[in-house]
Amino acid sequence: MSNILKALVNIVNNYQVNVSNVINGNNRANNMGEGLETYIKDAFSGTFLEVDKKKKKEKFRDNFSYEGSKTRIPDLILKNGDAIEIKKTEVLGDLQLNSSHPKAILKSNYNLSAECKNCEEQPWIQKDIIYAMGHIPKDSKILKSLWFVYGTCYAANEEVYKEVISEVKNALKSSDKLDIDLECKELAKVKNIDSLKITYLRVRGMWVIKHPSKIYDDLYKQTNEIFSLVAIIPIDKYNSFPKEDRNIIENIDSVSITDEKISDPNNAANTIDIKLILFKVTQ
Repeated sequence: MSNILKALVNIVNNYQVNVSNVINGNNRANNMGEGLETYIKDAFSGTFLEVDKKKKKEKFRDNFSYEGSKTRIPDLILKNGDAIEIKKTEVLGDLQLNSSHPKAILKSNYNLSAECKNCEEQPWIQKDIIYAMGHIPKDSKILKSLWFVYGTCYAANEEVYKEVISEVKNALKSSDKLDIDLECKELAKVKNIDSLKITYLRVRGMWVIKHPSKIYDDLYKQTNEIFSLVAIIPIDKYNSFPKEDRNIIENIDSVSITDEKISDPNNAANTIDIKLILFKVTQ
């Protein structure tokens, strides 16, 4: 069974920065994302060097119970393991999450596809989620940095975001000038805008979150590295992985593993104990 430690070892041992040659269409952002997704799949499946497409797909099926849709979280689910959400960016700025707020964990009662909810033999209730964030600068196919951050280190509890949504809906509803419909999949719908009552406005929520390189710059600040690989894993999660996998990564000289503390997304006055795993190429 694959896990994040195996993926990190595969990336280090098969160091490759050319994400893919799929970046050849008009919609560069989507093509870039597809290349990054394949890279992530290769990392977790150990298929960087596999050239036989049929064998590669078989390995993907061996390691993933779900290879997601383009419109709903998550992008991948490891068999009997963690969910993975992949984000690509051309600059180390804010990450667009669109209509889905940040997730500390993935719950089966979220707005997921039926295929995702039923992807494993045994019904699942919740899964830890890894945000995998790749930085591929504009006009480049080169993966400059890759961050893996567990949701519990990155996002607050669901109630925090639901409260904001509720407050926004209530504010819209309080308007006595607009015909507001809140019974919709989006935040709201403003109806009957013109005199013929044939126009309406969809009010959508577009969630944005800071890139982890900005949040955790006290732990690691990227400078002139050719490539950097960073993972932030809660220490209890790290200790839950097989000892064999921990021993392998802990004995790679080029990988730094340190015990650190980060602020709790639910209360900045509290801290979370984590393992910071770092691999960088400087020349």
